[in-house]
Amino acid sequence: MFETAQKLIQEADKIVVIQAENPDGDSLGSSLALEEVLSDMGKKVQLHCPIEIPKYMHYINGWDRVVADFDTHADLYIIVDTTADVLLSKTLEIAGARHALETRQVLVIDHHVSESTLSFENHLLSEPAVSTSEVIYKLCDKSNWSINQQAAENMLIALMSDSRGLTTQSSTADSFFVAGELTKLGASNAVIEERRREFMKKAPEILEYKGVLIQRIEYFLGGKLALVHIPFEDIQTYSDKYNPSVLVLDEMRLVEEVEVAIAVKTYPDGKLTGKLLTNAPVAADIAGYFGGGGHLYAAGFRVYEDYDQAIREIIDATDKALKERSNETI
Repeated sequence: MFETAQKLIQEADKIVVIQAENPDGDSLGSSLALEEVLSDMGKKVQLHCPIEIPKYMHYINGWDRVVADFDTHADLYIIVDTTADVLLSKTLEIAGARHALETRQVLVIDHHVSESTLSFENHLLSEPAVSTSEVIYKLCDKSNWSINQQAAENMLIALMSDSRGLTTQSSTADSFFVAGELTKLGASNAVIEERRREFMKKAPEILEYKGVLIQRIEYFLGGKLALVHIPFEDIQTYSDKYNPSVLVLDEMRLVEEVEVAIAVKTYPDGKLTGKLLTNAPVAADIAGYFGGGGHLYAAGFRVYEDYDQAIREIIDATDKALKERSNETI
């Protein structure tokens, strides 16, 4: 896997690094780290994401270099942090994008356990890790590629973001080792955290809105599933200031008896997105039911269907995943 990725990158001159339409700290940090590493190798790099980077991630230096434009004449396309076709649909709708991905080399760098649903040929570099940036670090290490201080910071941001500060069950000894090596290269988690905390400060109306969301939480499956609905008018009003899902999901997951917490957003075009945090390792299984994917304990999906029908299917998928998990542990 690593040898193929190394060869593809070495042979390319112009490279586009692609994030899905649900960018997070790992996808953004990994993209920016690749930009640094590849630029130092003399490559021309474009960073692409079909949506604007949310404001809560603006503490990550370089976020403003990510563009919605898509260069259809690159030599290599690198997709980071996803193997789900549905999460690339906005990119695939761009004129010429699908043709480019179908006719040129595509490298996917990921760390998720879910099976790939990509509808075009690709070379997959993936192994179990706490973040995509951990896989990128290993690629650089095996290839003897230089990691400058900014790249190290970007990788550490990605790693800390997806592991919630190296506290998730997917964090391993390798994760701590990589974090240490990135620190040796000049990354400072204290500096990163200071910037992040400044951007995470909430306006008074956001704290008030959080109370509204908490009152809106519903419980299913005997309290094992906590679900909150975020309609489009909330997205319009609050998303630019603070991600509504992030406001409550972690606290929902920490309620007694809850195994699965899901925030569901709905849009005027019938689109419905789900973001999951779980205590049981079933997040990717539930998201996979809808064509999405992610980690064992965090995942996402997107569908187009009636809200009530989608909720019934979410409840059924959660019930099935929890029962299968219970049977595996017996």
